[in-house]
Amino acid sequence: MKKIVLVAVIALIGFYAKAQEQLAFPFQGGKEVMARFFKDSLIVSPQLIARKATGTAVFKFTADEKGTIKKIIIYYADDITLTEPIIEALKKSNHKWIIPDHEKFHDFIIPFSISFTPPAIANAGLQRAVYNFYKNRKPVVSLDQVPLDMATLLPTVLVNYDL
Repeated sequence: MKKIVLVAVIALIGFYAKAQEQLAFPFQGGKEVMARFFKDSLIVSPQLIARKATGTAVFKFTADEKGTIKKIIIYYADDITLTEPIIEALKKSNHKWIIPDHEKFHDFIIPFSISFTPPAIANAGLQRAVYNFYKNRKPVVSLDQVPLDMATLLPTVLVNYDL
């Protein structure tokens, strides 16, 4: 009798216990469509190109059940000027996000990496401009704890621009 109860309990636990829930990719069309969307929508300003800006920025945003972005938080950025075109591109992505059925809101963490396509031969002026940007950058960092809640980490969006 004890063995039957034990087998029944194990079967029930196995039935109710799930592996990590598999989510569809949270951008309509998938990962490749998301990468193409941000490549097309993220416009690097002439000021960033002139400064030879490169760096990383990590954002957290909340989407509702209609795919509308409700809030955007900067977790980290190598320079505050890198965040402006990213925020504009994120705003353009309204209604493209898919959240799990049982949620009203869902948080996403998305890293961006911005760099330029290096020329075949680097000159001293380019090296000086890259060094000046690095030396004068104003990073955005979080000095306190960062609540992550139930967030989905998305793949890094790579943005390359030509000089």
